[in-house]
Amino acid sequence: MRQGIPIESVEQGSVAAEAGIEAGDRLLAINGYRIRDIIDYGFYSGDDELLLEIAKQDGEIWEIDLAREEGEQLGIRFAPPKPIRCSNACVFCFVDQLPEGLRRPLYVKDEDYRLSFLYGNFITLSSLGKGQLRRIRKQRLSPLYISVHCTDPVVRGELLGNRDCPPILDLLSELASAGITMHTQVVLCPGRNDGRFLERTVRDLAALYPSVASLAVVPLGLTRHRDSLPALRPVTSGYAAEFVAYWGPRCRALADRLGAPFLFLADEFYIKAGAPFPPLEEYGDLPQLENGVGMVPMFLADAAEVLERAEPLSPAVVTVVTGESPYRYLADFLAKLSERTGIALHPEVVRNSLFGRSVTVTGLVPGNAVLASLKGRDIGDLLVVPDVMLREGDGVFIDDVSTEVLQRELGTGVAVFDSTPSGLYEVLARRFAA
Repeated sequence: MRQGIPIESVEQGSVAAEAGIEAGDRLLAINGYRIRDIIDYGFYSGDDELLLEIAKQDGEIWEIDLAREEGEQLGIRFAPPKPIRCSNACVFCFVDQLPEGLRRPLYVKDEDYRLSFLYGNFITLSSLGKGQLRRIRKQRLSPLYISVHCTDPVVRGELLGNRDCPPILDLLSELASAGITMHTQVVLCPGRNDGRFLERTVRDLAALYPSVASLAVVPLGLTRHRDSLPALRPVTSGYAAEFVAYWGPRCRALADRLGAPFLFLADEFYIKAGAPFPPLEEYGDLPQLENGVGMVPMFLADAAEVLERAEPLSPAVVTVVTGESPYRYLADFLAKLSERTGIALHPEVVRNSLFGRSVTVTGLVPGNAVLASLKGRDIGDLLVVPDVMLREGDGVFIDDVSTEVLQRELGTGVAVFDSTPSGLYEVLARRFAA
């Protein structure tokens, strides 16, 4: 059966374009190997001499011999693979807590080893088939990002809502034997997988180091949309304080024993606890940054560097929006940056009207909450929005409000900045150069 994968675009002037390959064609095979997705394409297209089998849009099949210089790209682009859906019913699943009316992709729960390899999506391995496992081994799909949650089989099955999932340690050991690097996480649910269960999980995963290269413990997220879902205890400030006091020293002790940082606590624990963060060097090469681990320490280090080089700018009044979690760190930086630049920088903390007060991260702030917070207010000369609030590439918040809507409704200019102190300073320096 001639399936292959559709070609989304072809770069003008590229090797593929010169061979007559066009957007809308389908790539069927490379050097006789059938192509199922972009991972196959990457795996089989490394040679300098290639035989491509292409299905044209009119149904004609072309065989194309291509020769290219070493390192030269073919110039073919593909859409991401359609995700394999998750069949678990995790008690803490954030997707199950989303309100109605958001973008359809937000409701997709994936359990796709390919997306884990390509984009760092966390997967549980609960439905990994033997054929998929063979492929991971053969194509060395590494690193992978694994949601372990608990190595106790009974507790893990309860958390995943799937009592038939295979023993996670057997799967991790098999992947380790194949040379696959894994980054793991535990979504911490107080009273369920903490205490002695977390002790066991940390011990089991550390025993697989360096194949299991890191373990992040992150607090569960609870929204106000939990009707008919299992009752769960939140991570309170008191719980977080005790947790950091107990596990912080153990993170350092484990790093000393293994010779490298391994166990990390999500920033949210330190924020809730009001505890000082570890030095940035204790986060190693920040392997779990996208999982909310090390963002604040990196922010603080970057802020110190920006304040060293910041120069006076033209006088202006600027409002900077943020979520509740990083507010105090941002506010302190803005006060110092105001002194250095002469720009009046006002942080505006926006509470989450969509998910509820317990969701405080900046990345989930909806556009309508920004509008409600600022409507009728004197914003000044410019409103700046961190890019983490927006969907990549199109300037739209999680509730489909765009930056253009903000600009129209608030009657002021809106600028988006890379969500770092450097990114903010660069926007200000461009807009208000002295």
